[in-house]
Amino acid sequence: MDAIADVGRAPSGGYERFAWTAHDLTLREWFAAEATARGLDVVLDRSGNQWAWWGDPDAGGPGVVTGSHLDSVPGGGAFDGPLGVASAFAALDALRDAGVVPRRPLGIVNFSDEEGARFGLACLGSRALTGTVPADRLLALRDGGGDSLADVLARVGGRPGGVAFGGTGSSTGRGGTGSSAAGGGAPGVGAVRLDHYGRDPEALARIGVFVELHVEQGRYLADLPGDEAAPVAVGAAIWPHGRWRVDLTGEANHAGTTPLAHRHDPMLDLARLITDVRAAAEHAGALATLAKVEVEPNGVNAIPSRVRAWIDARAETEEAVRRVIGTPQMSADLVAVSEPGSAPGPAFTGRVVRDGDGLSAWEVVEESWTPATVFDPALAARLADVVGRPGSTLPAPVIGTGAGHDAGILAASGVPAAMLFVRNPTGVSHSPAEHAPEADCDAGVRALTAVLADLLTAPEAVEAVSGPWGTEPRRGAPDGDRPGTTGTGR
Repeated sequence: MDAIADVGRAPSGGYERFAWTAHDLTLREWFAAEATARGLDVVLDRSGNQWAWWGDPDAGGPGVVTGSHLDSVPGGGAFDGPLGVASAFAALDALRDAGVVPRRPLGIVNFSDEEGARFGLACLGSRALTGTVPADRLLALRDGGGDSLADVLARVGGRPGGVAFGGTGSSTGRGGTGSSAAGGGAPGVGAVRLDHYGRDPEALARIGVFVELHVEQGRYLADLPGDEAAPVAVGAAIWPHGRWRVDLTGEANHAGTTPLAHRHDPMLDLARLITDVRAAAEHAGALATLAKVEVEPNGVNAIPSRVRAWIDARAETEEAVRRVIGTPQMSADLVAVSEPGSAPGPAFTGRVVRDGDGLSAWEVVEESWTPATVFDPALAARLADVVGRPGSTLPAPVIGTGAGHDAGILAASGVPAAMLFVRNPTGVSHSPAEHAPEADCDAGVRALTAVLADLLTAPEAVEAVSGPWGTEPRRGAPDGDRPGTTGTGR
């Protein structure tokens, strides 16, 4: 990953690699160049996800696919996403060095906008590919500057007809775009056709099985006792999770002339909401975070007229997540906060969180929801046996995660999918402090190489876990997602 270490690095030491920005396009060019240097066919699907193929997935498929994403959250770390893509190329090199002769094609993928940092919907590229969110709704999503996804894709080459930005396009006729641009440039980088954007049955039909390697976003592996130590784990499931918005109304006024008793300040409401979110999560046994806020007019000498806040909630069960949010009931728990005799104006109220109510006293608007996703049990067990643990006959640990991933979107849509997690000594992620030691990254490459060798060469390996897909989701397919237009992260 040294070649891309400086791309999008912020003064904080973290990364600002947002979808379809100049930094992201540089990373897409890097992906295409790495693939081309290895003689792989680089193609785009209808949603702009990049695919690099060793072998022909149309003639010899469906294939085995690995990879991840290259974009980041604001101030994100170096390993979330890029570790999976870089490890995929390294595993391909190791397979070739070992003289492995695959029975089926191998694909490496870079999913676009996995983090959702720009348009507010995580795993946007894989959701578009699988059609779990309609294309028109995705293209209408807007970033913080007011640009829609359709606007942005048009600027980088997504005009109807496939005109590519900077003279780039697909290097082959394979894929949803099927266009090559005049004038040269890196293949397989731009050229997304808006009139074809969305679900791509041809690209999906090429995936027999998908394995995503990712840095662990937690401390499960780091906290294992010495006799059970393992640098790599296998994913079992992704927790259910959602995002909600709360709008708090106040009254704009002068900070230097308005007495405290006459103020209607929604920032005080926000303070109570923040503590209510924490209390509701603790009561439900869930995880909930309020970390994105918009304040209007956002002036240092002006009392705000409105505050908008976003809540992220996750738990091992859907019931626990729903307990955080609670059932709306706006009348019983309202408590007046304004001083007696204050001037009339917009109602300003504090809320009380009662056991079991969650955030029901707040006007909470659901913007997205993703049910629990269980990875293919047979595939997970197979990977655990193949990966194992150093110096032991035990299989690799099989663990769940509260973080969303493209592998989860594919699995929920019926694609056989699995994940490998590389040990993170601190558990920190979405931060410049995110880290995985070099030795554990190498162990991850060896594990991925072993898994790919097994799936690529074992007779009937892919057929044993795949078969026709796409008609029935395995569990908790995110068809009911209601994407919002703001928010970051997964």
